[in-house]
Amino acid sequence: MPVTAPKLMIIGRDGILNHFREDHVKEPEELEPIPGALEAVAQLNHAGWHVVLATNQGGIGRGLVDMASVNAVHLRLMKMLAAKGGRIDAVFFCPHAPEEACDCRKPQPGMMFDIARRYGVDLKQVPMVADTLRDLQAAQAAGCPPHLIKTGRAAEVTEDERLQWVQSVPGTVVHDDLGAFARYLLQRDAAAKPASNDAQGH
Repeated sequence: MPVTAPKLMIIGRDGILNHFREDHVKEPEELEPIPGALEAVAQLNHAGWHVVLATNQGGIGRGLVDMASVNAVHLRLMKMLAAKGGRIDAVFFCPHAPEEACDCRKPQPGMMFDIARRYGVDLKQVPMVADTLRDLQAAQAAGCPPHLIKTGRAAEVTEDERLQWVQSVPGTVVHDDLGAFARYLLQRDAAAKPASNDAQGH
């Protein structure tokens, strides 16, 4: 593991950072942040975490949205994050429709493998945040520690169904929202820090 590898996490977009729309986020004005989500990214950034987006954008492959619109949506997202003191390091997306059977559309792990190559990270050290079973399965296939948050599509299913998702992807940790995930991760980081002051002899 190279010492230069950053502290990296992978998150989905729709249903995690912004409200999920069945008809896709087609233009910047349709991007509505989930309360507290952008602040959570800023909190993680300030603690040294790099946040990378991995999102299926099948609307491109279906001809429902074009690349210029996707770029405009992400530009708006970046500006909204910057206003909160946060940032997304990179956006990886799959433009293919489901029927194209590519290896990058989640639950396939292709995007995560691309991210690992780009950043030189071991995916076993890269938590992945999901709001769907499909994304949990992508995390599992890539070897990322899976985290489910109960916003987006996860908020639309029953507690029993979410439990089935968690049972089908062992090791999944469940959080109420992205803010709760950030608090969990930062508390875990704090607990793992060596007590360097105690190590110095008196």
